[in-house]
Amino acid sequence: MSRWSLAGAEGVAPATEAERLMALMMAEEVMSLLAYKVEGRTGDLPVTKIDRVLALWREIFPENEVLRADGSLLFMSVDDGSARTQVKLSPGEKLALYYFGGVLYAPEGALIPIESPELFLHPSTLRRVWDRVEALRPDCTFVYTTHDLDFASTRSGATTIWVKGCDAEAERFDYSVLQPDSPLREDMYMAILGARRPVLFIEGDNTHSIDSKLYPLIFPDHTVKALGSCDRVIESTRVFNSLEGFHHLDSMGIVDRDRRSEQEVAYLRRKKIMVPEVAEIENLLMVEGVVKAVAAAHRRDPERVFQKVKEAVIAMFGGEMRQQALQHTRHFVKHTMEHRIDGRFSSINKLEEHMADLVDEINPRAIYEQFCREFHSYIREGDYASVLRVYNQKSMVGQSNVGPLTGSGDKRGYLTAVLNILKTQTAAADAIRNAIRENIK
Repeated sequence: MSRWSLAGAEGVAPATEAERLMALMMAEEVMSLLAYKVEGRTGDLPVTKIDRVLALWREIFPENEVLRADGSLLFMSVDDGSARTQVKLSPGEKLALYYFGGVLYAPEGALIPIESPELFLHPSTLRRVWDRVEALRPDCTFVYTTHDLDFASTRSGATTIWVKGCDAEAERFDYSVLQPDSPLREDMYMAILGARRPVLFIEGDNTHSIDSKLYPLIFPDHTVKALGSCDRVIESTRVFNSLEGFHHLDSMGIVDRDRRSEQEVAYLRRKKIMVPEVAEIENLLMVEGVVKAVAAAHRRDPERVFQKVKEAVIAMFGGEMRQQALQHTRHFVKHTMEHRIDGRFSSINKLEEHMADLVDEINPRAIYEQFCREFHSYIREGDYASVLRVYNQKSMVGQSNVGPLTGSGDKRGYLTAVLNILKTQTAAADAIRNAIRENIK
């Protein structure tokens, strides 16, 4: 296999090289058409290299048309009709032309190294450009050197080499070949490896969830990856830890406690899944240390503010106590049923008998009444921490009036205040971070 370079020494084709390439293809086209005429052939004209290049260029940049004029090319905008010469094209447009044309001249079966394929190309066109380049020469092998992990993950079927370091004097690289059969998505795997920090998988998404806004500030020394559902967090943590011998990075997850029993929580923690001592992430914003820190930062009396917030939350919980107990009972019964039915039965009759006995054995009413007694004791004793541990109510931040009481505004203003404080190097930031970490086991 021969080695053939598509780009210049800096990984970018000089503008003059791109212009010479277009001139070469146009000259070849003229010779091809002359041969067609001299040979007296009829029918469709031959498709030339420049025909193929311009067709691909129009596909990538559909808002432009290409005209031939006096032996040169004019690129005309479909919107306003303005025309530009090749010199006036943007760097990305020029490079697309060069890539499409240059690869057609590579020797058969060549190895083509590409440095920084993402340079000057917009992310919306990056993948399509290189997909088309590779499709032009399926006989060639393309070797990309890139820091763009999103682009690297788009090279389907490729062998990916993670270069971890380089000893320039010894001309020695420290690298690993990524396992192609990893259950983790390759883009996520490479992003985690590239950061070289302990990994924390969380619920939610990168745009809207509180998780992705809060946890990177609580765990600044970790690579935090939002995966959506709790099931994906649990599975990805398991898979990544199973590959620890390859990447040597520690991996943990965080999932909401919700209505999980102590046994469920203990099981997850043994699997390196952290489970907070509050029902859901919104409740972390309501722990005593966080409320007091935000109040103090806005020159409010922390003790007085927290007492009012505490009273409001416990009163809310009291009004919903029976409904909350019912939801906890439902979760307990569902989990128990799934666990107990997960067995082998010789016939449908045996399964029916087993399920009929389960109702009496589990006794949902007794479980419900036990939850009610437990929850009532929290209310009677003013046990705020226990209320936060069992109370699933996403509107708690707004209904508790914690924003106005702390001087930070509405619900959104309160969250913003917490995040803004955490971004500072202050005692208030340390207080919030410590308060939240104490509630995450």
